[in-house]
Amino acid sequence: MAMAFAPTAHAVDWRFEPYVNASATYTDNARQSSSNPQDALIFTETPGFYLRSEGSRRVHASLQYGLTGVERIGNDQNNDLYHNLNAVGNAELLKDFLFIDGNASISQQLISLLGSPADATTNNSNRTTVGLYSISPYVQQRLGTFAFAQVRYTASGAIFQNNVAPNANSNAISASLSSGTRFTDLSWGLNYSLRKVQNRNAINTANNTDVTFESASATAGYALTRQFRVFGTIGHDSNDYLSSTGTSGAFYSAGFGWSPTRRTSLEASAGERYFGRTFSLAANHRTRLSQWTVRYSEDVSDISQQLLQQSSRTFWVCQDPSTGQLGAFPTDVYPNPPRPVCLTSPATPFELAALGVPLTNLVANGDIGTSIATGIFIIKNFNAGVSWDLGKLGFGLSAQDTKRLYQMLGNAQDHIQGVTGSVSYRLSDTVTASSALSLTRTSLDSSLTNGVPRQDDLISLSLGLNRRFTDKLNGALTFRRTQRSSNAANANYDEDSLMASVNMRF
Repeated sequence: MAMAFAPTAHAVDWRFEPYVNASATYTDNARQSSSNPQDALIFTETPGFYLRSEGSRRVHASLQYGLTGVERIGNDQNNDLYHNLNAVGNAELLKDFLFIDGNASISQQLISLLGSPADATTNNSNRTTVGLYSISPYVQQRLGTFAFAQVRYTASGAIFQNNVAPNANSNAISASLSSGTRFTDLSWGLNYSLRKVQNRNAINTANNTDVTFESASATAGYALTRQFRVFGTIGHDSNDYLSSTGTSGAFYSAGFGWSPTRRTSLEASAGERYFGRTFSLAANHRTRLSQWTVRYSEDVSDISQQLLQQSSRTFWVCQDPSTGQLGAFPTDVYPNPPRPVCLTSPATPFELAALGVPLTNLVANGDIGTSIATGIFIIKNFNAGVSWDLGKLGFGLSAQDTKRLYQMLGNAQDHIQGVTGSVSYRLSDTVTASSALSLTRTSLDSSLTNGVPRQDDLISLSLGLNRRFTDKLNGALTFRRTQRSSNAANANYDEDSLMASVNMRF
């Protein structure tokens, strides 16, 4: 749609790059069983392509699509086809006035924290395909030097295979008026948002509920110095959804921002909403050799909104022009390609590692992931990461802590905590050795398990060798050891796997 409205003076060139990935994996416990481990040989092949716009200042778009065929050889194994898509784009339709953003994704998501944590290619017992979409036209206008106005409409949704959760359709409108360039030390803003969601499940009609999120607020800030500012917000939530703890009420927050250099920033706030005390934190620091990030947020959400936010997090996969090595960089640090030869990718860190991408930067900026949930929940999410690039040697460390408090169940919660570390070493211009160790704990209240509270500890160790055969041909050999211990009967398991993979771009 954006391309159709783009002026011919801003003609768009397209870069099309097909690829094919293939892998062979041996696992000694394909079903992650505690009592009856079964080995399997798993073959995958993924033809796909990257498509990216170039040459236009007013149109930016990228798309990656792959169709993965899986053949599993072993006792009681089956075959599958999986679609994977990540598309994102934005365009300026009328100069300085009318814009449009859009994104869409198809991926295989974890259904339950209680089941097998394996990826979909290993076994499909606890994975389902989820499609997500969002399209958002908006207008913005400068009112002289006094203010800046924006009005945005967003249509979004989530489609779940096999009715594992209600399909969601969302319509939202937001409007804001913020201070213009006339205001220097003082800043202000007025904000309004309304989001209505329809949830529809063909099998379990009890989950067919409509919910509304509405909020109005006013903000003000003042720059005490060029590096330090303070700000505050007051407002009111007027929500409508099933809850045992309340849905609406006034809120406020106060905080500060500090930016001593262009490479360092810190913003923190504290306040109160109808569901309790709230906090937020965002910090970034970059040096010549390292990158540090910290994030903490609290909000009201549902699974469609949570997955949409996660799907918008992609990585730039870039080729070093001097060595030909692939590297990866998070998009929240680099809104534009950090190097000339870059493509966006929605792949998980280990999928990218199979293509020859070192894990160091990925684990320092990636998420552990979560499971599909129904209903409205308060989500409290903390992420922190650091990566070092010391030439041939690289290090990465990340931590995550995510709580979801379900409003229909009296704030019953599931809780995911994890830490991941990685080391990579470039043995030569074409060979890189990499390793990663992750520890993840998942905890669920008894209200979510129909009985005894559940706690699982998962340890995963990965060792790999990545080889660049040519500029467009990469291969990898990866060994992984996974072990889960649980307080639930028959939930412990051990698994060893060895994967050989190859990626060719054309």
